[in-house]
Amino acid sequence: MAAVKKEQIIENILIDNYRKYYCLAFSYVHNEADALDIVQEGAYKAILKSETLRNEEYAATWIYRIMLNEIFGFCRSRKTSLIDDEMAESSLLMSYDNSAGCADEIDLYNALQELSEEERKILQLRFFQGLRLDEVSEVMGLKLSTVKSKLYRAIEKLRLTMSA
Repeated sequence: MAAVKKEQIIENILIDNYRKYYCLAFSYVHNEADALDIVQEGAYKAILKSETLRNEEYAATWIYRIMLNEIFGFCRSRKTSLIDDEMAESSLLMSYDNSAGCADEIDLYNALQELSEEERKILQLRFFQGLRLDEVSEVMGLKLSTVKSKLYRAIEKLRLTMSA
């Protein structure tokens, strides 16, 4: 496959899935400008490294993984400020709205924080991003059976935490 053809395939996937990548980034960083920067940087890297794509049928997964790496890299670089922002947001929610819906969301947020980072990523990719289990497996670089067991274990942990 020629380098130009690979680049065109990648550009088409980026254009078709731009909103999906933006929503993914936004779900992690909760900031429009940062999410846009992440997607732009991920798209730039995908096009720049297009010649390293081995098989065009995996191009979408390859790009998704690049976007996730950009997101996680961004989050690592801003880890302390993200934690502070999330804590401030939680306390604002609790102080301004103590309705049952808000309390449930805060409980879910707190329960998710008790999971490992890998378990949270799997849950997010599966349920919030709508990926199939085989896609989660490819994106995370894990065996399908491992993804399934970690997903079911994480769901059970959430059930136990939320019912306590």
